[in-house]
Parts: sequence; C-alpha cells; structure tokens
Amino acid sequence: MQKYYDIIIIGTGAGGGTLAYALASTGKRILLLERGEYIPREKQNWNAAAVYGNGLYRTEQRWLNSQDKKFQPTVYHKVGGSTKIYGAALLRMRRQDFNEIEHYEGVSPAWDLKYEDFEPYYNQAEKLYKVHGKRGGDPTEPPYSKEYDYPALPHEPRIKQVVDNLEILGLKPFSLPMGIDRDINNETQSPCIRCDTCDGYPCLVDAKADAQVCCVDKALKHQNVTLITNAQVERLVTNNSGSEVTGVEAIVNGDSKFFNADIVVVACGAINSAALLLRSASDSHSNGLANSSGMVGRNIVKHNTTKLYAISTVPNETVFQKTLAINDFYFGSSEDAYPLGHVHLMGKHKLEMMRPDFPRWVPNSLLKVFASHSVDWWMQSEDLPNVENRVEIAKNKQIKVYYHPNNQKAHRRLRHQFGKVLRKAGFPIIWGVPMPLKVMNHQGGTCRFGIDSTVNVLDLNCRTHDLDNLYVVDSSFFPSIGAMNPTLTIVANALRVAEHLKQRLNVSKNSKAVASKI
Repeated sequence: MQKYYDIIIIGTGAGGGTLAYALASTGKRILLLERGEYIPREKQNWNAAAVYGNGLYRTEQRWLNSQDKKFQPTVYHKVGGSTKIYGAALLRMRRQDFNEIEHYEGVSPAWDLKYEDFEPYYNQAEKLYKVHGKRGGDPTEPPYSKEYDYPALPHEPRIKQVVDNLEILGLKPFSLPMGIDRDINNETQSPCIRCDTCDGYPCLVDAKADAQVCCVDKALKHQNVTLITNAQVERLVTNNSGSEVTGVEAIVNGDSKFFNADIVVVACGAINSAALLLRSASDSHSNGLANSSGMVGRNIVKHNTTKLYAISTVPNETVFQKTLAINDFYFGSSEDAYPLGHVHLMGKHKLEMMRPDFPRWVPNSLLKVFASHSVDWWMQSEDLPNVENRVEIAKNKQIKVYYHPNNQKAHRRLRHQFGKVLRKAGFPIIWGVPMPLKVMNHQGGTCRFGIDSTVNVLDLNCRTHDLDNLYVVDSSFFPSIGAMNPTLTIVANALRVAEHLKQRLNVSKNSKAVASKI
C-alpha cells in the first residue's frame, strides 16, 4: 500500500468528498480516509422502523454531554458522510447572513468574506449536486448570476392546497431547492422515483444527490485518487518545530498505519474535526493542533430546531412531500423586529417515524390517523456562537460536548407566528417536538475562519493559521450559521478552497485570487 501522497483528505462528506472531486483531475496523488464503509444497498435502506426507530447506519460513537451522560449523535460515518442520510434541502445562506445581524438574544457576527465571494461557487455547487429549484419565489432570496440547471420539483395535490391557503393568508411559500436526480419531463427514465423514503433515509437507487454519488464515486474514476475505508484517524503528527503536519496515524481494519502527505485536509464534521485536532496535542502544540488561539472546538452552532406536525381533517396522501419552504419570518415579522428563522416541509412521516415524537399514552391507532392527516414541517432558527459551547476530550478519550441553547426566544416566536398561520389555514391540531442535543445534523463553527489569527483557527482559505499545510474543509469554518441548511455552503466552500489548492499546487491554468481579501 502506498503511504506517501500529495494530499490526504480525512472524511468523505460534503466537505471532503467535494474537495476530492474538485482536485481529482489535477493528477496529484490523493488519499481519502473514511472512518466507515459504504452503506449497503439493501431493502432496509427504506425501512422506517430500522432507519428511524433503531438508528440503522448511525455512528456507534457515544459522546458525553456536560453532565457526563452518554448520547448517540445523529451523525453517520459512511462513505459520503451524513449526506447519505440527509434531506437534500440545498439552500444558499442569505446575503445578510454574512454580515453582523442583531437577534433577540445577541449578535450574529460578520464573516470576513461576503456572499459575493461565495456566489460563483454556489452556482457550481447547485449544478454538481443537481439542485432543483426556481428563482424569484423566495422573498429573501440573495442575488444570483444564473438560473437553476434543474426545474423545481412539483407539489403534489395536498401540498398545492396548502400553498394556496398560505398565499391567501399573505405568505409567500416557495419551492424548496432539492438535490435530487429527478427528470420531471421523462419520469419513466428518471433515476429518482419520488418515493416516500427519501428524507432521512439512504437512497436505494442512488438518486439522492449525496457526496458519495455526486463526488466520491466520480473522483475514484481517476487513478490518482485512492479511498481507504474503515480508517479511524487517531492523530496528526507534525515535524519537530510544529510548523507543518508530516503524517496521519490511523487504525485501518484493526491495524495501525501511518500515511505521509504534503498537504492534509481535515473534513470529519465540525465536532470530530475539532476533536481530532485536540487529540493531536504535542510538545509544540500542547493545547491541541492549530490551537494557539484557544478556539479549536469552541463556538459550536447547530440551529434551534423543531418538528411541527400540522394535523387537519383533510387526508394527506402525499408521497413525496418535501417540496415547499417558508421564509416570510426569516428576518422578522409584523410583530418581530428581529430574525425568527426558516421553515420547510419534511418528508412525509409514517407512524413508525412519529412514534418517538409522541407520548406513550397516545395509542398507535390514533397515531396512524394523525400520520394520514398530518402535514409535517421542520422549523429552524439561528443559534449564536458562544465560546462556552465547545468540544473537549474527556479523560477516557471520549468526545464531550458542552452546549447550552441560546436565542430560543426567536425560535419560540417562529413557532408561535407560524402556528397562528397554520391554524388559520385549517390545521386545528399542531404538535411541536423540539430537537435534543443529539440531533447534530447542522453542526458547525468549531474551527472558525477569519483574518485575525488570535480569535480564529483558519485563514480565509481554510488553512490553519498555525500550520502551513493543514486545512479544515467542513462546517467547522462557519463564523455563524444563519438559519439555512448548511450543506450547500459547505459544498460551495470546498469548491472555493479547491481553487486555492490548485494554485498552491501549480495545477491551475487560470490562476486567480478567490477574493481580493485573500
């Protein structure tokens, strides 16, 4: 087995997988290290009780909360990372999200790069991940330089009724941008079959635009790209002065291995990336690798999130439900001067999916009625960076997460305001289920990027301030998270960093700065 590479990328999700794809054509020797394996294509991919009830495919890791109680996070150590199970809602952050914004309970900090710096890469990301959408319907939509390459997914009849009712009440619902390989003009030949097991499931027919299908599999067609699965990276090793990483220590199928590279990229997800840097402490980096600022692992953000079941007397026979979004409350409302958040439909929930969200005294017979009459929403509001919300390594080497929710008034107001609208739209029963700490779908912020090395871990190219050849390319780099799903921004940033790395490696024919600030 070759042990020396030009680039080692640790993690194959939205950050690492996309970066590997973007660099594959350079001819450089690239090694992808993935902690898990491929998710098997099997009937259980679409089994609600197995995937939702039993957490099939979820990580076996157990993290600790601040009270030292173990929990199983909703992360997936598989080829493609957590995108294998994600809901494929791929939205851009708002233009204002890159600026300082005042909230009910604090301030969301400005980014040192702005929306315009990411906009070209958002275009590339939307094409690469086959995003279906329609410009012009979202009242908060940021400026764009091109239309979507793929048309919006149509609403099924019951959802179209909901759209009409919301519009009568003055809202501006819009088509949710979705990463799905769906040919709406040739349904018999379409990879996507619009099934009822998409959101939160792996796709048995590989029609969901995840990092494995869109990026890793394509990268591996290049002979210079190697993937090693079942590779648990234990630590990163530096030279004696601590100025650069010289290699990666990993356990591969139970055996200890060491790999060398000129450049190492960490893309394990915000929590695990920070944990790896902290575990890699040495004499020259006693507080953890790349941690001269003391900020590695700090400023975790994850969104305030709630499932909202809106139940009416009208049956909901929708199969593919996740086609609609609401941003009317994103920057406030007629009663709120501060941002509240974003709402979109979830995939249609079945009884097995709803069971954990309702008290045991609610019988399955009643839940079955609820499931057949419910329209299922996902609500999310921005949580604010806080240095005390952090990752640490416990004495037993377990990951320990300190997280105290904040900006919850905005989330309560969003639930209140949207709930009022839903009742007027014909949904007398509304059941809200706040998501607990273990729901880490939107984690970010543990290795923030920025110009000032005293308060940021990464520079604007996502290279660590402390080590010249170490990069972090996942949601860790977020200074703030807005209220949008983070995946598209992770992908766009990976494509942006790839351009920088091509210049560094002297393989870009059209060398140009990513942004004038860099």
